[in-house]
Amino acid sequence: MELRNFRDRNFLIGSVLSFVLGIGLFGSVYLMPVFLAFVRGHNALEIGATMLVTGVAQLVTAPIAVALEKRLDARLLSTIGFSMFAVGIAMSAFQDPRSDYDAMFWPQIVRGVAIMFCLLPPTRLALGTLAPSKVPDASGLFNLMRNLGGAIGIAMIDTIIYTRSEPLGEALLEKLKAGDTDTANFIGIPLDVMAANKGAVDSAAMEMLEPLLQTAATVQALNEAWMVVAALTACAIICVPFARRVAPSE
Repeated sequence: MELRNFRDRNFLIGSVLSFVLGIGLFGSVYLMPVFLAFVRGHNALEIGATMLVTGVAQLVTAPIAVALEKRLDARLLSTIGFSMFAVGIAMSAFQDPRSDYDAMFWPQIVRGVAIMFCLLPPTRLALGTLAPSKVPDASGLFNLMRNLGGAIGIAMIDTIIYTRSEPLGEALLEKLKAGDTDTANFIGIPLDVMAANKGAVDSAAMEMLEPLLQTAATVQALNEAWMVVAALTACAIICVPFARRVAPSE
């Protein structure tokens, strides 16, 4: 593999965008089934039906993205795409244990529309300034960066979920003991039960609360993972202005 392609500034910037896109793209496709399966208890068919929204949004947006990609500056389209993608990811960072299809609909629409503008313009940025003889090898390296970003992104997400769930659960329990009604509402504890116990958590109450706490802590860890991925996606925009303009494709 010809790593000297990274000497080209546009290819380097395009590869960074491809890497970050991999984190967001594979990360979001990973986070949603984890939530739907382990928090909501949905089966594979139900999960697929929920996630179909993103695919439909991509399908509808594809011809528009292709038409704009032929006419507008790739740097502008890349900035718009990654900005929308970051917003769409961040919209999923505020879920609670009762979130389902309705709460996931609009974030998926935003992400589905944005993905097409995160795929086509960065590809033109990366490969548009290279000599034709270098394009085949560079194209493989460019796609590898996206897959590498996905692998690292999923590893990062798993690390967040498995290291943050326990301390988040402990923090939720402390808030419950302090009588925090917002925390009780987030976990799904009826407020009349909360008022009757006056924040007291004995062994019997703990037996009832433990599965609810574990689920709520998992949701909070997933929300943190969504927000980290959104922040990384937004940071990718910083490198776009450093790319040279590439003539629109014909």
